[in-house]
Amino acid sequence: MLRLATAIAALGACALPAAAQSVDDQVTTFTLDNGMEVVVIENHRAPVVTQMVWYRAGSADEERGTSGVAHFLEHLLFKGTETLEPGEFSRVVAANGGTDNAFTSFDYTAYFQRVAADRLDTMMEMEADRMVNLRLRPEDIETERNVILEERNQRVENEPGALFQEQMQAALYLNHPYGTPIIGWKHEMEALDLEAAQAYYDTHYAPNNAILVVSGDVTADAVREMAQEHYGAIPSDPDATDRARPQEPPQRAARRLTYSDPRVAQPYVLRNYLAPERDPGEQERAAALVILAEILGGGQTSVLSRELQFESQAAVYTSAFYNATSVDDSSFGLVVVPAEGVSLRAAEDALDRVLREFVEEGVDPEQLERIKFQLKAQQIYELDNSDGLARRYGAALATGLTVEDVQAWPDVLQAVTEDDIIEAARAVFDPAKSVTGWLTGTAGDAPAEAEAEPAAASEGTEAPSEEITQ
Repeated sequence: MLRLATAIAALGACALPAAAQSVDDQVTTFTLDNGMEVVVIENHRAPVVTQMVWYRAGSADEERGTSGVAHFLEHLLFKGTETLEPGEFSRVVAANGGTDNAFTSFDYTAYFQRVAADRLDTMMEMEADRMVNLRLRPEDIETERNVILEERNQRVENEPGALFQEQMQAALYLNHPYGTPIIGWKHEMEALDLEAAQAYYDTHYAPNNAILVVSGDVTADAVREMAQEHYGAIPSDPDATDRARPQEPPQRAARRLTYSDPRVAQPYVLRNYLAPERDPGEQERAAALVILAEILGGGQTSVLSRELQFESQAAVYTSAFYNATSVDDSSFGLVVVPAEGVSLRAAEDALDRVLREFVEEGVDPEQLERIKFQLKAQQIYELDNSDGLARRYGAALATGLTVEDVQAWPDVLQAVTEDDIIEAARAVFDPAKSVTGWLTGTAGDAPAEAEAEPAAASEGTEAPSEEITQ
């Protein structure tokens, strides 16, 4: 078995880069005269196609005091246009054997349909229509406002972990709008009205602020012709591309918080650090952090799992997460769920100890190579999924990266060295740029334990969601 696994790994190491390059060769990009970017990813294995329209506008682009309006507008785009009745868009998609949906993130809002390839023209016609002809009716405003408020109740208000993570995010960002939840603060959501939704639509929804990604059984020439017909006639808006966001001041002090809720059955420790994002042409730091998160918390063979779950048995669950794809500074987080009888204080101390030792001792070369191979394999498997490919390119371009950055990313990951990872860890694990939080079920237990500061070399449940889907 060992010889077989070694042979397979060697074969894969030779074959995977070639497969990745062949897919890159099937990606075509062009820009319409009105500034709309188009990416075509040809995949002729099945007669289906995915169309995605990504707007470079998310919750971080909202006006102060209107949190949640980006997600609110996402809902309203399904309510009708000058030519489509409320709900007709999705009914037409379903009648053509397809599916559709949308999602909102900090940095973008995206709408997509998956249909038979010969129905793409109809999808483009309808998507272009709601880019410019949205009709907002007062009765729809009240209905959908109630829908998003109920969504917040279910996903946040009724989930102590979600409320805790919301507080953690707000504490991490002192000034940047990433500290405001994508779904919005409840008191501001309750005040959202037609004027706020219309203003966001008028400000951000324009072809020169959008990216069209078409993936599947199509050709670049056919997509170009359809895109020019349906999207090309929409005028550009030079003001739509302005992303003047408040930025973070220097962070100079570690922050701590304790969130107590009697509904909490399993307390845990969460620490978040401010971390750099992927930048166009400069993706090396982000690549090192992606691999660092895998080394520390990527499954049962990770450092935290080995040290805290299996050796010391101080934890029943550990994790690390990092979101590389964002416009501005992202975050790197770690989670420790203590074992029965282990206090949050002891769990945090154990986390700090293990991570100090990790930075001092360095990266296990065999673990690094194993992770690199796993990442390479994942990227190749994803190439069979047209939806996944469309999301990969769309999210990257919507956050300021280029097609060349997307195609270079696998090689950038493979080039990461042990020294790169330790350097990234030392830079990111800065206590002054951190928030350490305890989620507990009993308020009386927390204050007596909550006094230590996070260690310089330290630093789920799972990573908090970066998107809100309709």
